[in-house]
Amino acid sequence: MADQNKAKLQTTKDFVAISDVRDSVVVLKSGSLRSIIEVSSINFDLKSAEEQTAIVQSFQNFINSVDFPIQIIVTSRKLDIGPYLKTLDTLSERLKNELLRIQAVEYSRFIKGLTELANIMSKKFYISVPFYPVEVATQSAGGFLGALKNAISPSKFASRLSDEDLENFKIQLNQRIDLIRQGISGLGIETKVLQKEELTNLFYSYYNPGQKLS
Repeated sequence: MADQNKAKLQTTKDFVAISDVRDSVVVLKSGSLRSIIEVSSINFDLKSAEEQTAIVQSFQNFINSVDFPIQIIVTSRKLDIGPYLKTLDTLSERLKNELLRIQAVEYSRFIKGLTELANIMSKKFYISVPFYPVEVATQSAGGFLGALKNAISPSKFASRLSDEDLENFKIQLNQRIDLIRQGISGLGIETKVLQKEELTNLFYSYYNPGQKLS
């Protein structure tokens, strides 16, 4: 009975859809791939009416140019200003001018008090770009039975994905990434494709909010 209960227990890892992270590609247990593009933001409200209209039209053109699904993600986290306050305290201790030192200390107290009264949030924006190599594999898997086999066990497909196959799939995935980066460049938005370490930190913070990867 105890063995049956132990077999039924699932760890947090069982609920995570990620099978592996290789270079700039996330391999999901479903057999599909993802690349994550981090995008900068713009202050839309500070733009003139003409600029706002141009931004909306450029974004509309970008959406219409994409012929595959994408996911736009906004993450919101409480801003950790602890390191900033620590730097301020260190600098204030080094000041020889007593008046400047007092002002620096008061400024540090003001910032700390402000963050205690209100939750200052940090927002980041991402675009998830998908690619489905299982679909490619089923097209050349030898008919119905081969396609059915891949469809039943996509997790096995993900675990057996060779470096050579991944490089071939990355070519097609990078084509999609280039299309997206070119499409939103007209909005004045900067883009960056996340690499392995950045992806690991991103997903760790997502599944473990409030914790840092050691």
